[in-house]
Amino acid sequence: MHYPPKVALSRLVGSLKGISSRRLRQEFPAHIRKYLWGDHFWSPSYFAASCGGVPLEIIKEYIENQKRPG
Repeated sequence: MHYPPKVALSRLVGSLKGISSRRLRQEFPAHIRKYLWGDHFWSPSYFAASCGGVPLEIIKEYIENQKRPG
């Protein structure tokens, strides 16, 4: 993802969570209820990392391996 360097990452994530939550609630109101954290769709936390030019295939492999108990 590319975004302007002047935008705080926490603000970007907050906007993405807010917009996606609002759209999902509008489109799937009955289905969404079972996934809420209280009244919230998303957890208040987030994780961000930089991968600096690593091929997407390597990133995909890394993410897929996170699902397996080690």
